[in-house]
Amino acid sequence: MPFVNIKITRDGVTPEKKAEVIRGVTKLLVDVLGKNPATTMVLIEEVETDNWGVGGETVTTRRKSGR
Repeated sequence: MPFVNIKITRDGVTPEKKAEVIRGVTKLLVDVLGKNPATTMVLIEEVETDNWGVGGETVTTRRKSGR
C-alpha cells in the first residue's frame, strides 16, 4: 500500500489542481511500479510560506526579495 506525502506552500493551488496532482501521482505509481491504484494513498499538506524555510529564511521573505 503506497503512501505519498506531498508538501506544498499554501498559495494559489485550487482544489482542481490538487485533484490533478493526486491522479497524476497515483498513475505514476501504477505505471512505474505496478501499484494498485485502489490502495495507493496520496496526501497533500499545505504549509504557510512563513512556516517553510529555504537557505535560512522563510519562503515569504524569499518571494518578497524576488528569489
